[in-house]
Amino acid sequence: MLRVLLAAQASAAQLSGLLLLPPIQPFCLGPSKWGDRPPGGGPRAGPAQGLQRLLEQARSPGELVRWLGQNPTKVRAHHYPVALRRLGQLLGSQPQPPPVEQTSLQDLSQLIIRNCPSFDIHTIHVCLHLAVLLGFLSDAPLVCALERERRFRLPPKPPPPLQPVLRGGQRLEAALSCPHFLRHPQQHLIRSLAEARPEELTPHVMVRLAQHLARHRLREPQLLEAIAHFLVVQEAQLSSKVVQKLVLPFGRLNYFPLEQQFMPCLERILAREAGAAPLATVNILMSLCQLRCLPSRALQFVFSPSFISHISGTPHAPIVRRYLSLLDTAVELELPGYQGPRLPRRQKVPIFPQPLITDRARCKYSHKDIVAEGLRQLLGEEKYRQDLTVPPGYCTDFLLCVSSSGAVLPVRTQDPFLPYPPRSCPQGQAASQPTTQDPAQRVVLMLQERWHFCRDSRVLLGSRALRERHLGLLGYQLLPLPFEELESQRGLHQLKSYLRQKLQALGLRWGPEGG
Repeated sequence: MLRVLLAAQASAAQLSGLLLLPPIQPFCLGPSKWGDRPPGGGPRAGPAQGLQRLLEQARSPGELVRWLGQNPTKVRAHHYPVALRRLGQLLGSQPQPPPVEQTSLQDLSQLIIRNCPSFDIHTIHVCLHLAVLLGFLSDAPLVCALERERRFRLPPKPPPPLQPVLRGGQRLEAALSCPHFLRHPQQHLIRSLAEARPEELTPHVMVRLAQHLARHRLREPQLLEAIAHFLVVQEAQLSSKVVQKLVLPFGRLNYFPLEQQFMPCLERILAREAGAAPLATVNILMSLCQLRCLPSRALQFVFSPSFISHISGTPHAPIVRRYLSLLDTAVELELPGYQGPRLPRRQKVPIFPQPLITDRARCKYSHKDIVAEGLRQLLGEEKYRQDLTVPPGYCTDFLLCVSSSGAVLPVRTQDPFLPYPPRSCPQGQAASQPTTQDPAQRVVLMLQERWHFCRDSRVLLGSRALRERHLGLLGYQLLPLPFEELESQRGLHQLKSYLRQKLQALGLRWGPEGG
């Protein structure tokens, strides 16, 4: 701002504008060195205020300088802005001040230069502003002196810290720690990874990279392939507790690497360390379950009575039992040829008995409430269920019961659950095509929110894809509601039309709209 003011030229309009400013009172310019501000906040009657009135009523620049020069004991810091303002008023109506007034101007400048070290910062700012409006250039002695005092009162800036020279692995770790990293994460990481030497890529650095990709839903193939290659090359040096963290982004981001030794390597690690770290073993299998790659040998180990008995008395037994229940469901639905042990029925627990943590954390951004209202007005409250958990423990967004003719039925008159395990299939029929004698269909409306996908991608996160895949294998008919389509609806009326089209496309029919 100061640079703009210094570049401005004084004009009759600018100087005449000074006439609109109220006279400066001692208490308006901040504290003074001599304590002119009275305790009650009003101006103190005395010599100082009498001098201010004389300055405000001066009839020429020479008279201003004379009042200031003849009363050195009465002059206070706030008198100088008053003098500059009155000088602007006197000169504003004159196109070219006579030489005698130019001399008075210089004399006033010298007085201010000599006394400005005693000014407070507010008085300095006011004098600097008025000097610019009076036409003083940026290199004028008065402006330079005031600017020097202004800078002197500013707090000193600390010197910038010395930036150490970082090499590839250090640069990669520093990039992951940067708070502004998400602006261009992939390009920065790829460059840092390419510049790193093999010995600089430690397990700690690669774990940080894997956690970052998983946390921010970054499905970047080049970075994921680098993690897979590191896992294969460093297999002998990696414990299962480190491997579980390296494998995490593959399942979460629904990405199976091109590295051919990826699965054989993991199978060897599981066989070597399954008994040493039970929770890490189950975490690795959970990531592989999302990728539909469950090794039979590892499944036989975690379903064995000895393993289940071992984890039963540990602090993490509840989460392990939930994961084992999900793995048992995956075996039931996706591995028809598996012949090993299974999780005993008494050990099974609901997999996801309530909406996932990310959905609860982002509920205020979700479309669930407005979709529920649209369904209520379109179908009526008795014809759908919200947040219903169906066996073996998957929470559904909205569930409808539909007759064989396509009529939407009241949910209270029907069993909303399909049997689990699914009824046995005829000989030769694939496990992915379950059969049921129940004439009523169950339609599940699946909200696909923005955070259900990998960042900047149309690929569902592994947990979401797993839920949809298993519900489909259980016999539920899925109706996805993508966030792009939901966000394009303007208001409840448009949303109801959108839902009507979606339901009618499945051949569903119902009575007049409720509400």
